[in-house]
Amino acid sequence: MVAVIDYDTGNLCSVANALGRLGAEYEITASPNKILSADKVLLPGVGEASSAMQKLKKRGLIEVIRSLTQPVLGICIGVQLLCRHSEENDTECIGIFDNYVKRFAVEGLKVPHMGWNTIEGLKTPLFNGVAEGAYVYYVHSFAPTINQDTIATTVYGVPFSGAIHKDNFYGTQFHPEKSASVGEKILENFLKL
Repeated sequence: MVAVIDYDTGNLCSVANALGRLGAEYEITASPNKILSADKVLLPGVGEASSAMQKLKKRGLIEVIRSLTQPVLGICIGVQLLCRHSEENDTECIGIFDNYVKRFAVEGLKVPHMGWNTIEGLKTPLFNGVAEGAYVYYVHSFAPTINQDTIATTVYGVPFSGAIHKDNFYGTQFHPEKSASVGEKILENFLKL
């Protein structure tokens, strides 16, 4: 069973629909026990870092997330929350990944970065069967920096981590649930981890 963490941030339905298309058994839940006992965990989300962290804290989920040993996938704001710190309202995050989350600050760039872009330098089984330069869908104003945890890079004015990995934790700044067949393949790979 896949636990989709519900902490009152958007895109739960699109993630649930993507899991359903793959035939995955899932539950949208804020129950620590259900999250801890799940085979896989998804931390999706759309929104702002400090309020999202407050919602996780209010539901008692920060330490639950830190303690997870099964494969975990953070999506969009979910991956940002798994990083060390976000520039968005100077937010201390969960700290699984050593990446910092920075706002796009390149003159002439439209922010948010919205639309299709490529991923390069693909590493780990999360990207099995995904071609270098594949297109994925982004909607974001902030992104994780590049470091040793980076497993896919995208350039939007500057390079940033399109995906990151450390131990049993994975994260995509892009939305696999909105990235057509490429995103479906990435979610399928995650379900096989």
